[in-house]
Amino acid sequence: MRRLIYRLGSHPKRSLRFFLCGLALFALSAALIALGYFYQAWLQLPGLVMLVLALGVAGYGYLGIFANRFSQVLSARDAAKAEAKKAFDEWK
Repeated sequence: MRRLIYRLGSHPKRSLRFFLCGLALFALSAALIALGYFYQAWLQLPGLVMLVLALGVAGYGYLGIFANRFSQVLSARDAAKAEAKKAFDEWK
């Protein structure tokens, strides 16, 4: 599990780019759905398809951002644990 977290969080800039692209696609799909509501109903279908794609792309990007932050927490915890063990061994 830790290996997957480190792999997903290894490129935070790429993950941010995925998230922002998904956010932009979400805004575009919301605009198409709104235009379909007010003007032509067929515009809602591409908006819904794009909405699913946008949520997937943004979700993948957010997962990468979260994995990066969580891997930093895991690394800090491991470092603190090793330092505490070293201090305990010196105390003995």
